Amino acid sequence: MTLNCRGTLIDITTPKVMGILNITPNSFYDGGVYANELAILNRAEELLLEGATFIDLGAYSSKPNAEFVSEEEELHRIVPIVKAIVKHFPEALLSIDTFRSQVAERCLELGAALINDIAAGMLDEQMLPTVAKWQVPYIMMHMRGTPNTMQQNVDYDNLVKDILFYFSQRIALAKSFGINDIVIDPGFGFAKTTAQNFELLEKMELLKNIELPILVGLSRKSMIYKTLETTPAEALNGTTFLHAFALQKGANILRVHDVKEAIECITLFQNVQP
Repeated sequence: MTLNCRGTLIDITTPKVMGILNITPNSFYDGGVYANELAILNRAEELLLEGATFIDLGAYSSKPNAEFVSEEEELHRIVPIVKAIVKHFPEALLSIDTFRSQVAERCLELGAALINDIAAGMLDEQMLPTVAKWQVPYIMMHMRGTPNTMQQNVDYDNLVKDILFYFSQRIALAKSFGINDIVIDPGFGFAKTTAQNFELLEKMELLKNIELPILVGLSRKSMIYKTLETTPAEALNGTTFLHAFALQKGANILRVHDVKEAIECITLFQNVQP
């Protein structure tokens, strides 16, 4: 199982790590920490040295009830950073966390290698044609509504069955545009209650029936720290446990804040496999 990232085939048969690099002032965990170019470049270097295969760069916080950010502001935030990372770390495989086709297009022009869309093309009808044009891997996530409304959309007839139906529709549409490399993200924390997040994780192996790579984003999320009655800053141990569980359920990519610990988790998991 491989992803073609600008001509480089990435084998994800062995799970890989995607390091999160937020350049938003209001991200739930690290918002505002990387507030200038030097800090961002230092963080990118750290992610790469710790073993991240991908760096996921986001300029629009998608946490519940996040404030609206205009397309112009998102571009203003992300374009200089993409330029800087591509210049200093040309080997880096940059994933762009956006649901806007214009942001995706501009970043791909500058050298980004993947698009990570929380809306699976539902919030911008030009997203799928844009990804198809550039022939880059496309990560599509399950979400209902928008970041502002998603937590009002948690009524499901059958959680996993509904998610499988959602992906079957979005994948068929993406393939009709000619998108070849598709990764699915079940969307933990997006339009799901804490109980639904755990139900989805427990049944996640059913998503393997789609026969596409699975990306999991659990890092320091509220399903962990609310259950443990702690904070995002204290949720690393819980994150690592759920990462191991997700790997057992078939995760191919872990999207994380803590790359070193995720790499260790994958290494140990690989050593206990038959």
